[in-house]
Amino acid sequence: MDANFFEAALNSSPFLARSLAQTGGLNLDFSKIAPDIPFILTGIWETLRFTLTSAVFGFALGTILAVFKISEFKPLKWFADFYTSIFRGTPLLLQIIIIYYATPQLTGYAIPAFIAGVVTFSLNSAAYTSETIRGGIAAIDRGQREAAMTLGVKYPLMMWDIILPQAFKNILPSLVNESIALLKDSSLASVIGVEELTRRSQIVAGQKFIFFEPYIFVGIVYYIMIVGLTWFAERFERRMRLSD
Repeated sequence: MDANFFEAALNSSPFLARSLAQTGGLNLDFSKIAPDIPFILTGIWETLRFTLTSAVFGFALGTILAVFKISEFKPLKWFADFYTSIFRGTPLLLQIIIIYYATPQLTGYAIPAFIAGVVTFSLNSAAYTSETIRGGIAAIDRGQREAAMTLGVKYPLMMWDIILPQAFKNILPSLVNESIALLKDSSLASVIGVEELTRRSQIVAGQKFIFFEPYIFVGIVYYIMIVGLTWFAERFERRMRLSD
């Protein structure tokens, strides 16, 4: 790496320069954060709770939006399309900031950081999930819908018992990818003070003026969590395929 570039990086980051000055250079020493590892690992529960809650609400809202998108009632379709364009067309970080800081201004009541983050992630995830579910529904043979309607099956019951179960089985890999994206993006909630993994690593880094060790450690934790989620999803998908 060019020496001038490295020097410029140090000059532009006083915290990094101070950290390197104290450690005597780029020497990683994970023993320095050993006492703080339990504090950091406690953030796993907060991260999983945040991700799971957001995924559940996002999936539920996304299913409703997907049904709106295939509805023959145009206002519902327009609403769902407009909703999706808003949340897919603006940065997630900006959405978090607006919901967390603008809500007290509009309502006069402060919203807890965890709730603000879950609301934002759920609304954002619903926009992406709705497109995935809509595609899954569209992939189901239209003849099944027509046969159900011919037999007098009501539309809500037809969607719930016939169409959606098949669609969900087909889009399971896409839903897993969305869950993984939520898990990784949950680190953005640290900007509003949610004490998940990334936020706790920031606290340790700020207290000890060492940055590589806590961030690398948290990166490894995220990697293990995502690999585990992927492995579990693959096994679950394989079992579902065998049941066909």
